[in-house]
Amino acid sequence: MNKRPIVAQFLVGLGSLNMLVGAGLHLAAGYPRVSSALAASNLGALLANAMRSVFLMIGLTWITIALVAVIAAFYQSRIRKVLVFLCGLSILAEIPVWVALMGWFIGNEMFLFSGLLITLGGLLLPPHRSLSS
Repeated sequence: MNKRPIVAQFLVGLGSLNMLVGAGLHLAAGYPRVSSALAASNLGALLANAMRSVFLMIGLTWITIALVAVIAAFYQSRIRKVLVFLCGLSILAEIPVWVALMGWFIGNEMFLFSGLLITLGGLLLPPHRSLSS
């Protein structure tokens, strides 16, 4: 029995779960703190609202990427391997920007771990086999 698909799905599932935890922490713990800090600042209302929306959108984007990766990993389709691989790479591509702007911290490490797991899972997924072959 070939265990490669099971290992690939496990890696994608673990990476996605880690991303969902990170996004949840970002939205539940981080967003209220950022929101109150922006309210107390002398930043203009338009810019403060833009900062709040960016903070909110990145958390929702991480949730979307995690869900797309896990659904693609468990659903038999022609593009699942590429889709999962691109989800992992999209997270990995963000890491250098975060590190350059904020330095290393646990959030970067969590998402680096997720990106590596999802990308590796995407590489390990077997190619799609049609029902006629």
